[in-house]
Amino acid sequence: MSFATLGLRSELVNAAQDLGLAEPTPIQQQAVPAVLAGRDLRACAPTGSGKTAAYLLPLLQQWQASGAARARTGFVRTLGTLILVPTRELALQVHETLSDLVRHLPHSPRCRVVYGGVSINPQMMQLRGSADFLVATPGRLLDLAAHNAIRLSAVQHLVLDEADRLLDLGFAEELNRVLALLPRQRQTLLFSATYPQHVEALADGLLHEPVRVQVDSDAGAEHASSPENIVQRAIAVDGSRRTQLLRQLLQDGKDSPDWERALVFVAKRHTAEMLANKLYRAGIYATTFHGDMSQGARKEVLEQFKAKRWQLLITTDLAARGIDIAQLPAVVNYDLPRSPTDYIHRIGRTGRAGHAGTAITFVTPADTAHWKLICKRNQLDIALEQLPGFEPTEEAPPPPVAQDGNGGIKGRRPSKKDKLRAAGLLPSAKPDQS
Repeated sequence: MSFATLGLRSELVNAAQDLGLAEPTPIQQQAVPAVLAGRDLRACAPTGSGKTAAYLLPLLQQWQASGAARARTGFVRTLGTLILVPTRELALQVHETLSDLVRHLPHSPRCRVVYGGVSINPQMMQLRGSADFLVATPGRLLDLAAHNAIRLSAVQHLVLDEADRLLDLGFAEELNRVLALLPRQRQTLLFSATYPQHVEALADGLLHEPVRVQVDSDAGAEHASSPENIVQRAIAVDGSRRTQLLRQLLQDGKDSPDWERALVFVAKRHTAEMLANKLYRAGIYATTFHGDMSQGARKEVLEQFKAKRWQLLITTDLAARGIDIAQLPAVVNYDLPRSPTDYIHRIGRTGRAGHAGTAITFVTPADTAHWKLICKRNQLDIALEQLPGFEPTEEAPPPPVAQDGNGGIKGRRPSKKDKLRAAGLLPSAKPDQS
């Protein structure tokens, strides 16, 4: 099957080919015709499967068919296509792909990207020049709407990229405020690698008679199948010896391309800094990537890592979604993720676009029960290895008591603040768009 058989015009077929997309992926084969037909869509496919192009290509063709002109009122632009994303990095990545595609069109739409963490004034000036496609994080979009820099009442196409996170509690308040500014009559497209059970009803409530596209996992399940070309390993180790184990793995694989670069996931920003400093002092080129860094610093570090100037990027879950690093060989879970869904997103940073990858998870005695739950929810059968010299000696704590049927999964039990918010005694939590 080719992109032409999906109903795309020749210039968009050529644009896809220039980006190295010779043949449509399964998600593109199913999603593109539905979007072209104007249908609402809920798409679920693994990370790295081509979801971004699956909605950008048909939306660009719809823009071409519409005549490309939009009304203006003063400096405020009515907007045709709005693409909402949870993080700045994903916003920049989607905008980069969009810019690459429109570069090949005879008449190009005006594409803009806006996100928090930087001055709002330059973004307001950019929108004075109008926008046909806007890629935005919810918080900054609301700021711009409050400044009358953008009008959302004429949006014809809404895309939620990483829809599961945008529909989750952290973003719920801002997303609802955005939706209130949009017209009821619109095409809505949801794309994600996972749809946890607690966002199922929210997702369905946004859509009108949607087409459901599922690749490699069951729609509505709390897991998505991991890419088959990722080798997944789990190594038992004492918590106090994880850094030593990481150094040993690097030493053993120093001549292997598998360890040329790796993303190392930790639970906290402070841990990222401490681990990076230890490794750097040991002669390993390691640096950090987390939400306490400025947007400029994050962008620079990410570009340096992609250019192979750093071997290890020690990061929080900020890098678990929307970060596309071509041919990244390995991912290491130094700390376990908080939920089974986060595990899928983390390991999905490797093994992308058909390339092989390795995902290694360190499992301490204290985290063994949580690791078993991650495997159960994601239907994984991964043997827990013990490496010579790193056999765990710490004792595991007693198993956690299940609450509300969640099995004691890390990060799923409501905290005291969560309970107060649910009772209306505290304001909703601000989403982390860092």
